[in-house]
Amino acid sequence: MGGILNTNQDRFERQASLVPRDRIRETSVTVIGVGAIGRQVALQLASIGVTKLQLIDFDTVELTNVTTQGYRADEIGQAKVTATMLEVERIDPSIEIDFIIDRFRSMHRVGDVVFCCVDSIATRATVWRCLQRRIQLLIDTRMNGETIRLLTAEPSKSRHRYESTLFAQGDAHAGTCTAKSTIYAASIAAGLSVHQFTRWLRDMPLDSDFTFNLLASELNVAGEFTSSIQENTFA
Repeated sequence: MGGILNTNQDRFERQASLVPRDRIRETSVTVIGVGAIGRQVALQLASIGVTKLQLIDFDTVELTNVTTQGYRADEIGQAKVTATMLEVERIDPSIEIDFIIDRFRSMHRVGDVVFCCVDSIATRATVWRCLQRRIQLLIDTRMNGETIRLLTAEPSKSRHRYESTLFAQGDAHAGTCTAKSTIYAASIAAGLSVHQFTRWLRDMPLDSDFTFNLLASELNVAGEFTSSIQENTFA
């Protein structure tokens, strides 16, 4: 009958060949910033089986977040990390969740993998400076309207290439990444980010830098970071 939970069924069986269960169980993950992209990342991570999840954000849910970030109207006024934590628990109450209602600070202990979903280059630079010797993988997703840029950095392999994207804040386009935002673009960005994570879990090569322009249906994958990419990016 519909609606009856089959407790004998493994909820992960359909992704078994795509998401290594043993590896994901032993990997702790931190999401810094649970706004448009970060909230969707957290929910997807919960769905694919992350067992240890940390959320860091200082902000509260506002009315516009209901449209662009997937929050509900009854969550307005709540801390974003609290609202997201409760949604994660609804997906899988067995997940070990740690949340910090604050800006990211160097003293914060984080997971093996960090998703950097913040609004500014300055904050990204701070995150990288503090964590590059403490983590195994950084996934940095940037969005401006219907254009998504995704960067991955394994400190042992691609440290210098990623650092070249942390240009001065004054060189970025005016406004924050989410000055123009939609939930559908954020959901796509989150999916692309989580996909890079699952590739890493499978020891597959990562796309160190690629840009997806939804409106133009253009995908640009760069093997090396270049100044031309920097000039066309956003905060």
